[in-house]
Amino acid sequence: MGLLSKKDSKLILDPLADNNPITIQVLGICSALAITAELKAAIVMAISVMAVLAIGNVAISLLRNIIPSKIRIIVQLVVVAALVIIVDLILKAYSYQLSKTLSVFVGLIITNCIIMGRFEAFALANGPWRSFLDGIGNAAGYGLILVIVGFFRELLGSGTLLGFKILGDPIEKTGLYAIGYENNGFMLLSPMALIVVGIIIWVQRSRNKALIEDH
Repeated sequence: MGLLSKKDSKLILDPLADNNPITIQVLGICSALAITAELKAAIVMAISVMAVLAIGNVAISLLRNIIPSKIRIIVQLVVVAALVIIVDLILKAYSYQLSKTLSVFVGLIITNCIIMGRFEAFALANGPWRSFLDGIGNAAGYGLILVIVGFFRELLGSGTLLGFKILGDPIEKTGLYAIGYENNGFMLLSPMALIVVGIIIWVQRSRNKALIEDH
C-alpha cells in the first residue's frame, strides 16, 4: 500500500481541477486579481497560502475537541493571524523588496475565504493528517490558478517572466519588438486578471460539462 490511500489522494488532486477553490468554488478571487501582475509575486503568495493553510488546518484539527463552539471563529482567526505574521516576518527577512510588492496582501491572507472555509468545513471534522493533505491540496489548487494568471499577465503585459526578458528588449527593439510587437499594458490592470480567470473557468467547464451541473 502506498503512502496515500485513494481517498487521501483525492484531497490533494481534486482541488487542482474538479473542485478548484478559485474556478469552481469562486473563493480567493481578490488576491488572484491583485497580485498576479508579476509571476514571482504570484508564486510567493501561493507558497505563503500553502504554508498557512496546511499548518493552520493541522492546528485547528488538533484543537477541534477542546475549542468551545461559541468562540471557534475567534480561535481560527488567532491561529491564522499568528501564521500570517510569521510568514510576513520571514518574507521581510529574506525578500524585503518582494514583501513590499505584496504589501498588505500578505496580511489579507487572514481573511482569505479559502482558509477560513477549510478550517470550518474540514479541519474541525477530521484528523491532523487528512487536514494537512486537505490544506496542501486546496492551497495547490489556489496557487495553480495564481501561477497561470501571473504567467500570462507578466508575459503579455511586460514581456518578461520572473523578471527575465522573454520576448526581447522593447528599448533596443530586439526579439518580437523588432517586428512591431508592443506590450499589452491592459494585462497589468486588475480587470484583465478577472478576464483571464474567466477564460480559465470557461475552458475548464467546457472540458467537463458535469462541473456545470454540480456547481
